[in-house]
Amino acid sequence: MDYTLLPADRYIVINKSILSDTDKSIIINLYAPLIGSLAVSLYFTLWNDLGVGNLMSVDLNHHHLMVSLKSGIGGIKLARETLESFGLLKTYVRNGNVNDYVYEIYSPLTPAEFFNHPILNVVLYNNVGSKEYENLQEMYKYPKIDLKEYTDITKKLDEVYDTSKFTLKDDVRDKMTSSIEVLSKINFDEIIASIPKGIINERAFNRKTRELINNLAFIYNIDTLRMTELIRSVLNEYGTIDKNGLRIVARKDYQFKKGTLPTLVYRTQPEYLKNPLGDNSKRGRIIAVFENTSPYDFLRNKYHGAEPTSRDLKLLESLMIDLELTPSVVNVLIDYVLRKNNNSLNKAYVETIAAQWKRAGLKTASEAMEFAEKEHKKLMKKIPEVKRKIEETPVWFNKKIEEDELTEKEEEELKNLLKEFK
Repeated sequence: MDYTLLPADRYIVINKSILSDTDKSIIINLYAPLIGSLAVSLYFTLWNDLGVGNLMSVDLNHHHLMVSLKSGIGGIKLARETLESFGLLKTYVRNGNVNDYVYEIYSPLTPAEFFNHPILNVVLYNNVGSKEYENLQEMYKYPKIDLKEYTDITKKLDEVYDTSKFTLKDDVRDKMTSSIEVLSKINFDEIIASIPKGIINERAFNRKTRELINNLAFIYNIDTLRMTELIRSVLNEYGTIDKNGLRIVARKDYQFKKGTLPTLVYRTQPEYLKNPLGDNSKRGRIIAVFENTSPYDFLRNKYHGAEPTSRDLKLLESLMIDLELTPSVVNVLIDYVLRKNNNSLNKAYVETIAAQWKRAGLKTASEAMEFAEKEHKKLMKKIPEVKRKIEETPVWFNKKIEEDELTEKEEEELKNLLKEFK
């Protein structure tokens, strides 16, 4: 059931875990690329609302969050739902003239749990690219010290204390995380019914195995029928499912069908690399197009709705995987090359420019736009004036498009660009 959230609605925050500075680091480094800046800010604001006791907040209303986060109530609701979906928050509501909410705040996963999670691990890699992903892994690795020449003299508990005096309290706080759930798209009854009982063990589909199957189905877009075939291929002699084998065949199956791992060309710019909200200038609206459109959709719209060719898609994927360009930078590159190269994505030409942009460390649409214009001007200066030809350049080369009058052709291009991506 969906509840309308109002500024006057009250809430309290309850700490369901033991929150630490390490958790803050994990949220910023591992979760922020996935959940965006507003969800991160909401998490830390709710944490701060707990106050000195760090257990439960006083009664507050959502207008307090709107003021603290400089966000509308709709943005706060979306950020809250994002936190819920990533297991960082649980929400309870009681209806009344003014609704009362209880927000239970949970710790993030540990780095080891995060990097071994079948969904978060893949999504983080897709969002930040292989280089940044490796840097993050390195950040959380244990230091390696050779202890071969050392002797372990650590005392055991019962060597120091009389353990008979210890009692365990049920209500003592512990570090808690909330589960990340994926709605089941797999019909397990259908799978069980289609595999003969003599082949599969009744206990093969325990809770952990079902979670894995649902997660793999989510990541690789596998339906029940295909999942049944994959499961049958990894049953061992005991009639149970080889979980690691299932991961491998699911990944290979996707690679065989798509020619690559889960594709990045359908992803849009990560929230933390987007322009701040509220820029409604013409240039700001162009940047928003680059940021909120996936390279696949951007290219398809440039082709007036026609599907990009497999060659074009492989080129886009190479830009995002091999060169680790962000989605918005790829979109700026597409727009620039099509304009300069007579509506053709010449692979060698694209890769030459892309390599230069990679070396320049461009991450945002705005950076890419400014860099492209600067490089174009440098190139024009090197060519003798008599040999220069008038080249088509994108309308966003004109940084003063708000104040300058555009030519009729530029005005038409701007209208088409914004109209296509409404």
